[in-house]
Amino acid sequence: MKKPLTTVLIIEDNEDIRESTAEILGLADYNVVVADNGKKGVELAMSHLPDIILCDIMMPVLDGYGVLYMLSKNEQTAGIPFIFITAKSERTDMRKGMEMGADDYLTKPFGDMELLNAIETRLSKRDVAIKSTMKTHSLDLLLDEAKSAKLLSELSESSRQRNYKKKQTVYSEGDHLSHVFMIKSGGVRTYMVYQDGREIATGMLGPGEFFGYDSVLLNKPCSDNAETLDNTELNLLSREDFHSLLFKNPGISKKFIELLSGNVREKQEQLLKLAYNSVRKRVADALLSLAEKFGEKGSDVSTIKISRDDLAAMVGTANETVSRTLSDFKDEKLIEKEASTIKILSILKLSKIKQ
Repeated sequence: MKKPLTTVLIIEDNEDIRESTAEILGLADYNVVVADNGKKGVELAMSHLPDIILCDIMMPVLDGYGVLYMLSKNEQTAGIPFIFITAKSERTDMRKGMEMGADDYLTKPFGDMELLNAIETRLSKRDVAIKSTMKTHSLDLLLDEAKSAKLLSELSESSRQRNYKKKQTVYSEGDHLSHVFMIKSGGVRTYMVYQDGREIATGMLGPGEFFGYDSVLLNKPCSDNAETLDNTELNLLSREDFHSLLFKNPGISKKFIELLSGNVREKQEQLLKLAYNSVRKRVADALLSLAEKFGEKGSDVSTIKISRDDLAAMVGTANETVSRTLSDFKDEKLIEKEASTIKILSILKLSKIKQ
């Protein structure tokens, strides 16, 4: 893909200087925009957002100082490198320009190489500054995340721990939680119950994942139920410790905002799948999701444990329909099944199942 041209804005009322400068820069493969007075120059800078600006000082309507002042007050144009073009008699006024924030100046008449070198130098310095800022920002984020992970780890180790048996309720819809839960080992499913008794899964969670935080954050009763999938050990973070952690560390706040946003996206995707995907496709997607959370990482084969009832709740269909679909997958050599244990023989092949 062709690299976009660097745009230079020339603001100069002298037609000969303006045209000759534009010609030189055009031959050097720059995209050139010109203005014959300061007012037009400001308007073009706002609309084009050039990479660099060359500006005369003494001009009608609005002089170079006025142009620099107006652009420096605009967030979009304040960081654009700015080079004054000045006559020899005006060099004593350059201190004022530099104090106002100009990056450099060229004295008329200037040569071709002097012009090109000045532009390339300022653009190079700008690129270095941008990379340095990005690097610092990335480092800050990395350190923040590392600090957050350490704090969460320390807090989970010092928090209360509770063991749950398989199929034991952690909380029910309508409960007011005083703790946020983190799974240390085992697994948890969250689900909702319709008036007719049917269940639909809202989440399948594994070690290291948090749940219950939406109720604690919003200070509202739980909108779903949570039940262990197997013998499970949970860390319980008290509401007070959790809130204290959020206020003290922005990285942890960001983490839980991302979790909440991710939950909303998952629910939207789940609704779309229930509405438009076939049962066959939904069962395949549910098995793949479970393999990603609880199966062997990086392997095309994965063994997972899930009851027919739980899988039906994930897919949003009847148990009998899930059983028929699993039998089809078994006949197609996609899975092996024994009781509640399902062995996916090829994750790649299962992922290619169509509607």
